[in-house]
Amino acid sequence: MRRYLLAAALLLGAPLAGAAGGGHAELPAFKADLQNPAALQRGLQTFTNYCLSCHSAQYMRYTRLAKDLGLTEAQLTEQLIFNGQGVYQTMTVALDKSDGARWFGTAPPDLSVIARARGADWLHAYLMGFYVDPTRPFGVNNTVFDKTAMPHVLGHLQGPQVLKDGHLEPAGDGALSAAEQDALVSDLVSFMGFLAGS
Repeated sequence: MRRYLLAAALLLGAPLAGAAGGGHAELPAFKADLQNPAALQRGLQTFTNYCLSCHSAQYMRYTRLAKDLGLTEAQLTEQLIFNGQGVYQTMTVALDKSDGARWFGTAPPDLSVIARARGADWLHAYLMGFYVDPTRPFGVNNTVFDKTAMPHVLGHLQGPQVLKDGHLEPAGDGALSAAEQDALVSDLVSFMGFLAGS
């Protein structure tokens, strides 16, 4: 397990030396809500819709999610399992690691224990920290993880942001308000904390 945590941390890169230029950024504090089943269910839904295409969570079994989060097996199969897996399987993806490495520059890491490896503060800031950068392959960069290989999969919800003088500013509308986007990311990070058992 220790080896896996180290590998996950290395795949995701070192903490930001600020994208705005120099020094380690101070991350805003974020407290994951691990005792709120409704928030964790919403986070699970976001995870399966936006993360589970590329990132697995191979140390979590769907039936365990159902038990811990108060879901039925029918809810899992009808609303959360989109890849043909059964409820007794773990949360894995069909994406081949070599394809992931070719498409993104590195294989997308498993997210089972990422909240332990990175911490909730880092994850929340990372998911909220994408900004427009036409020099990057997917047109975005990140204030917490400079030159990130990940596209901004929540970008259509958040809307574009630009980095000006070290601060993020909205540069267009998204499908969600700023408060709704923060709530969605908060639930997602809380779910990843639940996955990691933190």
